[in-house]
Amino acid sequence: MIVDKPRLINLPKMLDNRGNLSVIEENNIPFSIKRTYWIYDVPGGGMRDGHAYIKNHEFIVALSGSFDILVDNGSEIETFSLNRSYYGLYVPNGLWRQFFNFSTNSLALVLASTHYDFSDYICDYDLFKER
Repeated sequence: MIVDKPRLINLPKMLDNRGNLSVIEENNIPFSIKRTYWIYDVPGGGMRDGHAYIKNHEFIVALSGSFDILVDNGSEIETFSLNRSYYGLYVPNGLWRQFFNFSTNSLALVLASTHYDFSDYICDYDLFKER
């Protein structure tokens, strides 16, 4: 059962003539961070295969460039565009998510609530819809 919805979360911004700074801490997002990974070198206009998680929650930030994320709860689909490093997308567990429309040289940072566990993944969209 899904108890939360995907949503954009603004991060603190410290503006400075020397360059701006944003920070992600566990008090900025709705879970404790157990894993961090990033997606890069996706060809311009490219996409990544989608999947859902049984337990894992994610917070996704476009550190550089831009990309879109499709989020599907089984009956409704939303698309979120990420293109700034001072906000990110919270994706709760139980939702299908798919990255697409990457700009050239984009960099996606993903913070996860669980350590890697392939048994937590739902990689077949038909199986996801049956849940």
